[in-house]
Amino acid sequence: MSRIGRAPISIPSGVNVDISKSNLVTVKGPKGQLSEKVDSDIIVKLEEGELTVSRPTDQPRHRSMHGLYRSLINNMIQGVNEGYKLDLELVGVGYRASNTGSLLELIVGYSHPIYFVVPSEVSVSTKTEKGSNPTIMLESHDKQLLGQVAAKIRGFRKPEPYKGKGVRFTGEVVRRKAGKTSGKK
Repeated sequence: MSRIGRAPISIPSGVNVDISKSNLVTVKGPKGQLSEKVDSDIIVKLEEGELTVSRPTDQPRHRSMHGLYRSLINNMIQGVNEGYKLDLELVGVGYRASNTGSLLELIVGYSHPIYFVVPSEVSVSTKTEKGSNPTIMLESHDKQLLGQVAAKIRGFRKPEPYKGKGVRFTGEVVRRKAGKTSGKK
């Protein structure tokens, strides 16, 4: 048995889980509502405030889906209850970020600013303080969407290995390379 898939998920107060006949798991909570279609072979049961995920056989296909769906459902429950946060920082001279509502404006070393419309499920805010790098804060109840939006923003200017300039996750370590050595010897 999968150690992750075998672990029961405790449902906190204020969170409502509904499992339909077609294996559609819907989770409602104070932060929002999420739903996930679970494969028809995987069995999802709700008993006494705990949700369990089980598989019918030990086929590799069932084994791989067992832990996956348990993790997805757990992320949904945690998201609608507490939410998720991700911070990105812009490292480079003249790099700036600002937002008006859900429109994010990035100036990251190109000849033009980059405008990015953040989905309505994700809230965005920017912070620029003297002496520190500009920061983009993202918050959402959907962990998958949050990661996808953060990866898209990071993709506009990935950190480069020579000077370390670019958009990176806060706390991300960028491996640095040595530059060219001096001319002829």
